[in-house]
Amino acid sequence: MGRMQEILSKAVHPNAPLEGQEFYELRINPSADLWRTGFVVSQAHAEWSEIDQQIMWDETETERCSTYENAKERYEARRRSLVEKGFIHSDMDF
Repeated sequence: MGRMQEILSKAVHPNAPLEGQEFYELRINPSADLWRTGFVVSQAHAEWSEIDQQIMWDETETERCSTYENAKERYEARRRSLVEKGFIHSDMDF
C-alpha cells in the first residue's frame, strides 16, 4: 500500500502509433520528505511533439495529503476529471 501509478490516454489500442497521442500519468507515492510525512499525488501530462518526433512530458502537478485515504480520494477525483476530458483508456486495462 502507498504506491499507485496509471497512464490514461485516448488511444483505443495499446499498439496505436504515438504520433498525435496525448497522455496523463497519475501517481501516488509516499512523501520523501522526512519532516512532512504523508503521500504525494502527482499528475503529469505528455503529448506527441512534431518538432522533436517523440513524446514530451511537461506540466507535473503535485499535492500533498496527510493520509493514504486522502491521497486516494484526490487521485480518484483527478482520474474522474481526466475521464470527463476523454482520457478513458488506462494502461491497467490493456
